[in-house]
Amino acid sequence: MSYAPPPPPPGSEGFGYATPKTNQKAQWSMILGILSVVCCGLLAGIPALVLGNSARKEIEASRGAQTGAGMAQAGVILGWISIAISLLMLILIGTGAVTFDPDNAGGF
Repeated sequence: MSYAPPPPPPGSEGFGYATPKTNQKAQWSMILGILSVVCCGLLAGIPALVLGNSARKEIEASRGAQTGAGMAQAGVILGWISIAISLLMLILIGTGAVTFDPDNAGGF
């Protein structure tokens, strides 16, 4: 007695639909956004902003074939926060409101 082969697993091409893939630019945008806030400032904030906006457009144009809109949005928000903090620090240092005095044991 022979049995029919088992059906393909859910999400495979056998059912006529594909599993949505996460957009890689969205992932990198979020990673760079986190790095920009933690340590890298403008060096990672600007690429996070650019990649996040690009990823959002690609995800929207894919009509459900790609996911990661939340990660792209997080990267954009973190990028803007990092840029704002970096610019604020540059202004404060430029005006002399914040100085780095090595003789001061308290830090700034």
